[in-house]
Amino acid sequence: MTFSSTLQLLLISFGTGFEVAEVARIHNVVWVRMPCSLVHGYECFGGVFQFATVYKARDSVNDTIVAVKKIKLGSRAEAQDGINRTALREIKLLQELKHPNIINLMDVFGHKSNVSLVFDFMDTDLEVIIKDSNIVLTPANIKAYLLMTMQGLEYLHINWILHRDLKPNNLLVNCNGVLKIGDFGLAKFYGSPNRVYTHQVVTRWYRAPELLFGARMYGTGIDMWAVGCILAELLLRVPFLPGDSDLDQLTRIFQVLGTPTDETWPNLKELPDFIQFKTFPGTPLRHIFTAAGDDMLDLLAGLLSVSPLKRYNCHEALQAPYFSNKPAPTQGPQLPLPSSIRQNSEHEKPNLKRKLQDTADGGCIYLELSELFSS
Repeated sequence: MTFSSTLQLLLISFGTGFEVAEVARIHNVVWVRMPCSLVHGYECFGGVFQFATVYKARDSVNDTIVAVKKIKLGSRAEAQDGINRTALREIKLLQELKHPNIINLMDVFGHKSNVSLVFDFMDTDLEVIIKDSNIVLTPANIKAYLLMTMQGLEYLHINWILHRDLKPNNLLVNCNGVLKIGDFGLAKFYGSPNRVYTHQVVTRWYRAPELLFGARMYGTGIDMWAVGCILAELLLRVPFLPGDSDLDQLTRIFQVLGTPTDETWPNLKELPDFIQFKTFPGTPLRHIFTAAGDDMLDLLAGLLSVSPLKRYNCHEALQAPYFSNKPAPTQGPQLPLPSSIRQNSEHEKPNLKRKLQDTADGGCIYLELSELFSS
């Protein structure tokens, strides 16, 4: 099956309207022309990011707020027939996933050389919340954010999917305090015997030791390590292990958690990029996370096991006493959000057609649909 036919089938799978998409090959680029009525189903506000333009939009059929992610073409090496491969991967994975803590892919549509993905609108992300000095993160708040992350991740792993890029700014939060895992551009099905993967995944600060040593065969442990780093960041309010190179990252890990040995991590020396490190005894987690209780420290130790063989999986983590002990996790509407988000959600009018002023701090300006689909 050709790439363009695969794309067309994906578009058709999202329901009526997509079936009449016209796909034409011009200069080795797939152009997808959609009916005007479908394109005009969204009234958009926009903001430009590195690899895509993300718009806040209103679905004029359901009168709901959504996010429209307009994917730009990648380089020749990154694209097939004119569409970025990570976008296709994201579409294929997300159309199969339905969970309260996984971002919902509502629609997909194409126009010219772009493909747009329509998601739930999420007001902020965990990185913004962590960095906001006006927000107090209580133990109950931290437990709530961690529980929602773990529940979403357990669903992915049960369905044989590795996220491979968990970090605070990929954990999205809406104005009701619901956290959803987002950005599936690096996600991958796993579980095939002897299947080899790239080790250049996960942002370095959240990258598991086996990836830093060049492992090409790995499992859910890489996501669990990232969750451990995120939990540590929720407690410290700064990144836990901010290495500036892979070597520095490993050094920081071993300084805190101790250098692994043949006994604690069998077959470590067989990894492609293994190098011998100075022996560090490690630092007791209690000395770093002084406000954490024993149950949280036990969970952290299980998530941050240097050896992937001993690291918790999702089921083990969710069964840890930490989640059943008091305090109970804060309910979503009571979770803290940046004050600007609270104010916007309380005062935003249903009619989004009013023009927004473009501000120096990244505010959005209203875009006519002709502008959205002009390139």
